[in-house]
Amino acid sequence: MVPPRVLLAGGGTGGHLYPALNIAEALTQLEPSVECFFLGGKRGIEGDVLPGTGYDFRLLEVQPLFRQRPWRNWRFFASAPRVWRGLRRTFGEFEPDLVLGTGGYVAAPALAWGHRTGRRVALQEQNAKPGLATRMFAPRADQIHLGYPEAEAHLRVRSGATVHAFGNPVSPRSSSADRSRADDYDWPEGRVLLVVGGSQGARGLNRCLLADLERAASAETVSEIGTWPADLSVVWVAGPDHAAEVSARVQQLPWSDRIRVVPFIPDLGRQLDRVTLALSRSGAMLVAELCAAGRPALFVPFPAAAGGHQTANAVALRDAGAAEVREERDLAPGELWALCGEILSDSERIARMAAAAQARGRPDAAVRIAERLLDLLERTAV
Repeated sequence: MVPPRVLLAGGGTGGHLYPALNIAEALTQLEPSVECFFLGGKRGIEGDVLPGTGYDFRLLEVQPLFRQRPWRNWRFFASAPRVWRGLRRTFGEFEPDLVLGTGGYVAAPALAWGHRTGRRVALQEQNAKPGLATRMFAPRADQIHLGYPEAEAHLRVRSGATVHAFGNPVSPRSSSADRSRADDYDWPEGRVLLVVGGSQGARGLNRCLLADLERAASAETVSEIGTWPADLSVVWVAGPDHAAEVSARVQQLPWSDRIRVVPFIPDLGRQLDRVTLALSRSGAMLVAELCAAGRPALFVPFPAAAGGHQTANAVALRDAGAAEVREERDLAPGELWALCGEILSDSERIARMAAAAQARGRPDAAVRIAERLLDLLERTAV
């Protein structure tokens, strides 16, 4: 019997690639005979991540589609013949039974080819406001999996298709009871404020907080802020490109011994139970990891995120009582650090936010999505 085959298409950023990887892991755990193949783009992080996963993959020369600057789309159209040849070769060699799109530049071409050749098509949308590929292919999809139930209102779904809102598929290790792996980060004792902008950091968020801390340390304002909050440490995931700048400026602060600056923390989602409050961007997968761990957050959405996705994600959590939200462009001097201190000083507020985040958390989302995809594969086999 030929094993079921799933082609997973998505990438460009970790927010599109890691959901696909987590679903593939859940699929093979539930049904070891399933074969998974990844289709990504040469421009994204796929080339760095996929070689170490053990999955077969192919990277296509797909180019981004600029909706706000259409004059730059000549590369997209120029690359189309190479992309179509790559799709024809991939589908001919792998012969997938199911195509799952998780977003990014490569998802739409792969979904189009899958639909054109009569394959089952499924979507996994991470954001509260669906992306272009999801909106385009929702009317043709057999299954749609949503990270946020709010996303369904933005979609046209064909008759007979099923829509599930199991949440975003965080890594199975993120919800593991094992919290003592030797390669875990050495977290400080006491309360921890985690500052994180995603896998690559966030220059705008970093600079806003740096400015606030430098202002707080200045002679003019030091009397306003008093002492450093009791038993508080800051773990600042500044990103590989920004860590040196952030670290150098932190060393000039009177509280530098309470602030740790790191480029990144591997497997961060699995270790979030060590965090008291997160000050972060609001990419869908980071939000999902925080909710799965039941961690409250102060979100500063990335202002240039496509379609306002990060703002929509943050607002959904704010409305659920799990987070506070501040737009970067509206921040007053000192506001960000002051609000962190305000939240951290109120243990009851922290507890309420944590409970609301936990209520939105879906640590089993990857498994539940995989179960429905296996149902779809069974119907395909029949």
